[in-house]
Amino acid sequence: MKVGYIRVSTAEQNTARQEVLMQTLGVDAVYIDRMSGKSTDRPELQRMMSFVREGDTVIVESISRFARNTHDLLDLIEKLTERNVEFMSKKESIDTTTPTGKFMLTVFGAVAELERSYILQRQREGIEIAKERHIYKGRKPIERSDFGPVVSLWRNGTITAVEAMRRLDMSPSTFYRKVRREVKT
Repeated sequence: MKVGYIRVSTAEQNTARQEVLMQTLGVDAVYIDRMSGKSTDRPELQRMMSFVREGDTVIVESISRFARNTHDLLDLIEKLTERNVEFMSKKESIDTTTPTGKFMLTVFGAVAELERSYILQRQREGIEIAKERHIYKGRKPIERSDFGPVVSLWRNGTITAVEAMRRLDMSPSTFYRKVRREVKT
């Protein structure tokens, strides 16, 4: 069975180009993630990795859609190989059934990781320049109009902290940081 994996970095980005490629290649099942590739903790990637069986082939448009660093890439490929699942990357013409394909996979993985490092470095440099010019504002703070009422429910024991965080859609660190700030003011 041919199994396709598609990833774009944000929910707003379009997957059409990758989907057309998968149709052209006769892929039987497609898994699509709309999130950063910096981690392999992606729901559809995990579903696909659980789904594939011996004799299947995982097909991606390019290595950067599958993994963003060499370690993650080689780890994913090793997991596929252990299950006798082949891997193909269309853009880089990589097929892990051959020794050359395995070698090229390692080389392209290293290049993708280097490219990601360059992007992060340029981003850090840009932020530093903006800070020096006093124009860097950082991420906008999360503002919730219902924060006060929900925190009041939590403080009087009506709801748990976990429930308060769920209602506010906040991580524990954000929730408790905002609670501390509220106490100071």
